[in-house]
Amino acid sequence: MTRLKADSRHAVRFTLNGTSVEAEAEPRMLLSDFLRHQLGATGTHVGCEHGVCGACTIVVDGMLTRSCLTLAAQVDDCELRTVEGLAPSADRLGVLQQAFRRNHALQCGFCTAGILMSLDHYLARNPNPSEAEIRDLLSGHICRCTGYTPIIKAALEAAAELASSNKETSDA
Repeated sequence: MTRLKADSRHAVRFTLNGTSVEAEAEPRMLLSDFLRHQLGATGTHVGCEHGVCGACTIVVDGMLTRSCLTLAAQVDDCELRTVEGLAPSADRLGVLQQAFRRNHALQCGFCTAGILMSLDHYLARNPNPSEAEIRDLLSGHICRCTGYTPIIKAALEAAAELASSNKETSDA
């Protein structure tokens, strides 16, 4: 492990949503701040700064990660996925995002990015979740606006749509 001087800046290189990026960070800079302020990836929100609210949730090397508890230097040579990487293109929402929109599963939207990242990660591994499983997953996120009901409905709807499209793909 490379030791860094506390007052120095160093290059951090990683893949962000499929694109190689490099920027300088101080050793103590949080990944959430690095993404937002150094790279302009402002979809990742910072809520509690203690890892409790889940607003800053992203995926690092296939693992859900609270970016407010991770140093930028820790993701050198890693692969990161943020909410900006969920949509298949700039003019088209992903299945989960569309379900959120249809079901009004966001109000202020502050928690939405982290919830979407957790649900996307979960549904990729568990394509047929129960309502109880979705509720359990959401227990790691704080949403003060929706009451979670439309979020759960959207997640179950997206899971059904993803399962249907996967079945059609495998039948072809």
